[in-house]
Amino acid sequence: MKIHISFFLLFLLLVSCGKAKRIVIPEKPLGWKIMETQSTASLRGLSPITEQIVWASGSGGTWLRTLDGGQTWESGIIDGLDSVDFRDIEGIDANTAVAMASGQPAVIYKTIDGGMTWVKKYQGPEEAFLDGMVFYKNTGYAIGDVVEEKWMVLETKDLGETWQWMELSPPGPVGGGSFAASGSGILADEDNIWFASAGKDSKIYHSADNGFHWDKYNTPILQEEDSQGIFSMVRIDPDGIVAVGGDYTQADSSYNNCMVSLDKGKTWNLISGKLPSGYRSGVEFYARFGWLITVGPNGSDFSTNRGDDWERFSEEGFHAVKIDHTTTSIWASGAKGKIARLVY
Repeated sequence: MKIHISFFLLFLLLVSCGKAKRIVIPEKPLGWKIMETQSTASLRGLSPITEQIVWASGSGGTWLRTLDGGQTWESGIIDGLDSVDFRDIEGIDANTAVAMASGQPAVIYKTIDGGMTWVKKYQGPEEAFLDGMVFYKNTGYAIGDVVEEKWMVLETKDLGETWQWMELSPPGPVGGGSFAASGSGILADEDNIWFASAGKDSKIYHSADNGFHWDKYNTPILQEEDSQGIFSMVRIDPDGIVAVGGDYTQADSSYNNCMVSLDKGKTWNLISGKLPSGYRSGVEFYARFGWLITVGPNGSDFSTNRGDDWERFSEEGFHAVKIDHTTTSIWASGAKGKIARLVY
């Protein structure tokens, strides 16, 4: 009898533990919790590492960091460059981050002491314009506008200490470029690199072998003017990618502003359902709830069906949206020093 009771108690314990671990998915996001950053910069660079540690960067050479979930923020100017817009930042840990400037000078800086000092690790040619970075483990890539009919694809294999312009960077059209949209126009994993071109020639460039060979794919997203095209991409599974964009001069226009690929970026289709409610400059995937979150200057939308339909959940506008490295929290950044965390 004692043995049977022991097994019964063990069974109840296992059932109880299983129930405790069950994830309850909210119906929708409740909105954003706005943080007090004391900054007035336009913040396009955003890199949350955990729920507590977040890096950001932006106009006026600004960098910011919180170690307590946004309750307090440290900030400063990167190497005195108070006229430079650092539109992308990649946090490595609480003390280490790599920041990229868009415009001139086309520079990449790194800090290893929590932002106290920044060391220049790369400077491009006079005509260079850098658009975004992505890191996968110790390897990182940066994309820049076309220079001498060749895309600038930079590579680092030592967490941003040294950068090299890849010899096999793909050819590009004269005047070709990407939108410097918080680094979300470039993706990478073990062997793959994707980046999006912008404007009237908004395409997807893809390498499946770490940049040795490149393919170029057409897309149906809005691309009739230089202000239009792809602004942000996110992977939703090994084969699926969702991309958003539109026209940054028409914040409320939803026309052809979202598309999906189910074959790693080779073919793209506009979504068949309800579109995001305006031009969108950032998109992120929250796998925990199966949510896609997209942001732009006129508000925020979410999707529960892999981007086929979108619903507006907040009037708060942002430039960028990113998930932390532990995939437990979603953050957004925007104009006038605004940083927020998703509430649900």
